[in-house]
Amino acid sequence: MSSEEIAIRVENLSKCYEIYDNPRDRLKQFVLPRLWSRAGLKKKQYFREFWALKNVSFEIKKGETFAIIGRNGSGKSTLLQMICGTLSPTSGTVQTNGRIAALLELGSGFNPEFTGRENVYMNASVLGLNNDEIDARFDAIVSFADIGSFIEQPVKTYSSGMMVRLAFAVIAHVDADILIVDEALAVGDAFFTQKCMRFMRNFMKNGTVLFVSHDTGAVVNLCNKAVLLERGEFKEEGTPKEVIEHYLATLYESTTEAARAKAGSDVVAVTRAKAMELPHVDMRASLFNGSTLRNDIEVFQFDPDQAGFGTGEAKIFSVRLLEPSGAPLSWIVGGEEVVLEIRCLAQSDILRPIIGFQFKDRLGQVIFADNTFLVYKNSPVAAAAGTELTARFEFRLPVLPSGDYSISPAIADGTQDEHVQHHWLHDALIVRVHASSACFGLIGLPMTRISLEIE
Repeated sequence: MSSEEIAIRVENLSKCYEIYDNPRDRLKQFVLPRLWSRAGLKKKQYFREFWALKNVSFEIKKGETFAIIGRNGSGKSTLLQMICGTLSPTSGTVQTNGRIAALLELGSGFNPEFTGRENVYMNASVLGLNNDEIDARFDAIVSFADIGSFIEQPVKTYSSGMMVRLAFAVIAHVDADILIVDEALAVGDAFFTQKCMRFMRNFMKNGTVLFVSHDTGAVVNLCNKAVLLERGEFKEEGTPKEVIEHYLATLYESTTEAARAKAGSDVVAVTRAKAMELPHVDMRASLFNGSTLRNDIEVFQFDPDQAGFGTGEAKIFSVRLLEPSGAPLSWIVGGEEVVLEIRCLAQSDILRPIIGFQFKDRLGQVIFADNTFLVYKNSPVAAAAGTELTARFEFRLPVLPSGDYSISPAIADGTQDEHVQHHWLHDALIVRVHASSACFGLIGLPMTRISLEIE
């Protein structure tokens, strides 16, 4: 493969740290070997070697989204720092082709005494922009970060979320060829996380992304290749699915071994359990709803000022979650019947209006979606200019894993396949799941029958 096709090449990369048991050993190591060398005596070593990385090699093609996974202490952050050039390797080489923008440890690269404005200019200049280019992009950076007047305050007064906002806003506007992100998106509110995910998905169309996360769902959803590091050594390279399966297997093995060691020879007795059946609802609902596993979901206020696009010939002015009776909801319990109401104003005549929505998780994955087209396919309802349109979707809300979710509504004119988008509103309504009985997966399904029999 030619070097022009490679974005990052890592060859036999190693990093060794000298570990001293006490400060005087560091002084001995600095002074005594020089004296012994002059006297022709054998040198003595006063430190222990710790190899954070050892002979790691891989290549990332241009345009790939590449993941590095592994447990804490496996060398992921050390590897990223060497790729970015902020840490020198003990041996081996790193070759990069293109401008790199990196979001590593929270607040790295920021001077806490400088204001947000000063840090924007400093960071952007480090990433290769001159003052004229930064001037031209400054307003866009501030708008993306959305931290208001704090841009003129010292960074030491910022919350962790504000720091991430500003750091990501800078790297999103430096025209980088390679984007490196290390767990930083775990901090920040739902609106900003969705904004970052939209930027990253757009960047992935042409740019190269190196992504480090413990979130296996994010790796599978975002990446097309992955490597596994274990105790500083390269273990496996392949598709995200293959590498994550190996990672989880080793993770569970170590957890199981620890549990067995703790349990000793204790034996747990299991008796026959009767299968329980209850149609239409999860048989465990009363158990969940009386415990900390109840799927409590907070509903935030509709935000009409969120980013969006469209012709403007119609405007969405209200999005609400309601009880079946029509009362607005501020809290929901997963598994219950709800109504999603979307109200729009036609600014021009709309011959075949379609109103729909997407329900997305924090990674921007569409969990479910629907629209009004099929119901009115054979008898479309036209809307004259100045009239209001209200679409209501009645459904049983799934049990959702803990985290933030967003609802993006839209109104268009046409058919399912060919239409004109009049107003698409990103993340107009946010819901936050505070507790959940869903163990894994994107949603939890109601179980009408679960049985366990011991013969």
